[in-house]
Amino acid sequence: MNHTEVIALLESNRNEKGIQKWKQQNSRAGALKSFGIGLTLLRKLAKQVGRDHALALKLWKSEFYDAKIIALLVDDPKLITQDQAESQVENMHQGHLAHVFSSCGAPLAKTPFVVELACDWMISKNTIRRRCAYGLLYEISKSKKKNAPDDAFFLEKIEHISQSFSVENMIVKASMGGALMGMGKRNAKLNAAALTVAKAIGPIPIESDNSSCEPFDAVKHLTSDYIKNKLDV
Repeated sequence: MNHTEVIALLESNRNEKGIQKWKQQNSRAGALKSFGIGLTLLRKLAKQVGRDHALALKLWKSEFYDAKIIALLVDDPKLITQDQAESQVENMHQGHLAHVFSSCGAPLAKTPFVVELACDWMISKNTIRRRCAYGLLYEISKSKKKNAPDDAFFLEKIEHISQSFSVENMIVKASMGGALMGMGKRNAKLNAAALTVAKAIGPIPIESDNSSCEPFDAVKHLTSDYIKNKLDV
């Protein structure tokens, strides 16, 4: 698909209720526009579009939030550069962009420099970079590649979360919880370490427009029957 075809695809899936909700939540000057499409459907549409780095770069320049989400999802990890990542993280705007940029199976998480990038952003003074760092750490924790970081790396990050959690921004705390959950699912050793920290920090409130959104409880995920059977803990 080309840029015009993707925008037409988004237009054909526009959701009027979603658009009205978007306008209510993003009324300030300079806010992105939206076709009101939910993230679940956007992920399905991205699969229709397919991998295309050049298209991703064009879509990222769009004034539509939905097009930017597609841009992040269809990019080619073999062609993404660190300069591109640094430029994009400066322009996360609203909504789920930061989450999709760093998690959701993000192409960025599949780049050869992702571990270095996550480590750099984890100690950044910029809140969005730190949030994205832990999203990337969650994705890294799922890797089964031979060159994936070892237990020592993840234990160090679990300890970092333990030491810095109390002073973090709320939106970063939520991302930390996700990373903690991911690392604790790798093996019994990491599960024990992550579980200790998860119990200490407790359920993490989630900043959401949905007032009924329950706090994120990493302990619940790390002690599920599935994980206990998988890790024999």
